[in-house]
Amino acid sequence: MPVRDSHSALQPVVLTVRRMTAYLSEDFLGGPRLLKLAWVVNFQKGLTWAWVAGLMAAYGNTSTVAWVYLALHGSYGLCWLMKDAAFPDPRWQTRVTAGGGLMAFLLVLGPYWLFPWLLVSGVLGARPEPPPELLAGAIALHTVGVALMLSADSQKYFTLRYRPGLIEEGLWARTRHPNYLGEMMIYASYALLVRHWIPWAILAWVWTVIFLVSMLAQEASLARHPGWAAYRARTGFLFPRLLKSGSDPVSRR
Repeated sequence: MPVRDSHSALQPVVLTVRRMTAYLSEDFLGGPRLLKLAWVVNFQKGLTWAWVAGLMAAYGNTSTVAWVYLALHGSYGLCWLMKDAAFPDPRWQTRVTAGGGLMAFLLVLGPYWLFPWLLVSGVLGARPEPPPELLAGAIALHTVGVALMLSADSQKYFTLRYRPGLIEEGLWARTRHPNYLGEMMIYASYALLVRHWIPWAILAWVWTVIFLVSMLAQEASLARHPGWAAYRARTGFLFPRLLKSGSDPVSRR
């Protein structure tokens, strides 16, 4: 009896979740599609620095960890705006209804703003400053994550612009989803700074229902390209497969 591919077995679930999230973020409540999803995303990311700074002013919190959080999450939002201007992701150019834009904010983007509120507001009670090694680790994780996400998205954008098909070189030579890995590292650094389970629960929701489903849907789409089976065999799904194989197109150059 043939063994069914695990990705194939997941496809009905993936398709169902994709339809649900697409309806909620694109067509919720119906009506004309007047908004670009990019406008909603850019609104949240571009104003994150103001949100965090406002929280610090409102609660009188000028602790070291609050300033570090402002620097990291705020600068990431500005990096995102530069990325969207230089090499925009086609996914975010989708037109959505007003209800869809609202749901995209409430279900994914808005909860990210709970991270700094938990950190700055004092709702978690009086806590000592995080140890220096945690601050250093969060900063390092964030830095590498931003570099990985921006580099991967840039390579993907300009490669597909001139040569559609599989991307098997550069950051995509060892992992099939380096941009998602970078994004996860970025938000993991914020959760580390907050030091509470709520940010991790939010990330578990986003990483499972949004990221994982999107990655599996992308793989189902890429499977139609020649060379997919070999590429999948020599790469990691999310984390890089570091050992080169004889079938590696880069190693034969």
